[in-house]
Amino acid sequence: MNESLTAAQRVAIARDPGRPNICDYISALFTDFFQQRGDRLCGEDASILGGVALYRGRPVTVIGTRKGKDLEENLLCRFGMPNPEGYRKALRLMKQAEKFRRPVITFIDTGGAYPGLEAEERGQGEAIARNLLEMSRLTVPVIAVVTGEANSGGALALAVADRVLMLENAVYAILSPEGFASILWKDAKRSEEACELMKLTAADLKALGVVDEIILEPGGGAHLAQAIALRQVDEALGRHLAQLSRENPASLPDRRYQKFRRMGAAAPRKEQP
Repeated sequence: MNESLTAAQRVAIARDPGRPNICDYISALFTDFFQQRGDRLCGEDASILGGVALYRGRPVTVIGTRKGKDLEENLLCRFGMPNPEGYRKALRLMKQAEKFRRPVITFIDTGGAYPGLEAEERGQGEAIARNLLEMSRLTVPVIAVVTGEANSGGALALAVADRVLMLENAVYAILSPEGFASILWKDAKRSEEACELMKLTAADLKALGVVDEIILEPGGGAHLAQAIALRQVDEALGRHLAQLSRENPASLPDRRYQKFRRMGAAAPRKEQP
C-alpha cells in the first residue's frame, strides 16, 4: 500500500474520470446482466444502475452509482448524484433480492445525493432514510465496494452492508472536502487542509472500523492498470461472499446492526486506582 500519498492526492485520484465505474465492473466481473429500470413510482434515474446477474455462476443483484465517461453521459447521470427515484429503484431491487434469496453487491462512487429542489420535492431525504432502514433488515449477504468518491447519505444509502470494502485510493466522508472547508472556515480553497482533518482515506476508515478491507490498487491508481484493479476487486468479492454464504441468514441483520453500532464507539475508560 502506497502510504506516501496525501489525503488530498487520494481525493484527486478517486475523482479521476478514467477510474473503473459500475459499467466496467459489471462487464468484467459479472455475466448475463439483466438491467432493471424505474422505481415503480415516479420514473427512471440513470445515475443508479442495477439489475440481476451471475457472479461466478451464482445469481446476485448488483447495484451501483454511475458517473459518466464523457460530458454527455455525466449530464445524463448528474455526475453520479442520484435522485430519489434512483434510491427507490435500488431499494426495489434489494427487496427483490431478498425475495429470491440473491446476495446484494453494491458499487459506490458518488459526490452525494442530488441536491436540487425537484429532488427534495420528491422526497430525497425519505428515500435515503428508507434505504438505510430496509438494508439493515436484509437477510441475504450484502457487500458494498467503495470504488471512488463516496460522500454523505447519498453514498451510505447503498453501504449498509455486512462487508464494506474500499479501494486503496477511494475516499468516504460525510461531504466533500470543499463543502467541509466552506462550512468550517467559510473558505472552499482550504479543501486540502480539510482532507487531512476529515479522515476520509481507506487507511483512516479501516483504523476506525468503518471499512472491513482495503483493496490495493496498481501504482498511480486503478485507472492506470484497470485489468489488475478489476482482478483485485474480484478476488476480494469472491472471498467475502463465500464467507458470508456460510452464515445463518437469520443472523445477518443482527450482525450488521452490531457492526454499525461499534463504529465510533469510545473504549471504556479505565478506573483510576
